[in-house]
Amino acid sequence: MMPMSFELSDTVTLLFDFWDVRGPAGMVLSVFVVFLLTVFYEVLKVWRVWLGVRHKMSLHESRYAPSSSRCDNTSVLEASPSESSLTPIDSHPSASNRHSLLMHIIQTILHLMQVSLGYMLMLCVMSYNFWVFIGVIGGSTLGYFISFPLLDQL
Repeated sequence: MMPMSFELSDTVTLLFDFWDVRGPAGMVLSVFVVFLLTVFYEVLKVWRVWLGVRHKMSLHESRYAPSSSRCDNTSVLEASPSESSLTPIDSHPSASNRHSLLMHIIQTILHLMQVSLGYMLMLCVMSYNFWVFIGVIGGSTLGYFISFPLLDQL
């Protein structure tokens, strides 16, 4: 029967029958792998957000461009850009739609990877092995520390 409280053991079966850890060397290697998977999970979260923001920025820049100012009047008021001069330009609507569809497919695949990896890490923690738990917590901490400051550079 599986333990229902944390234990300090060097034996555990993680996720699959072939990932059966027996001994300290196997435990160290398994904790390191879980640690790296958790760092990748945190980086994947930030990458999805970064791609979404970049895509929205590129859509905004391509859809809204200032129209050319009129040169027949010398009035500063008439030459300044107004709300009406920032109307959407639909020069290539099909290319924009294809790009949006491709980005949506990429975001969906990344979401699938993130959810799958998240549940696998949760199942690793549910092995109730203290060392695996420490690997997940440490990987999450390092992944957050490394990747989330990158969002400020957008």
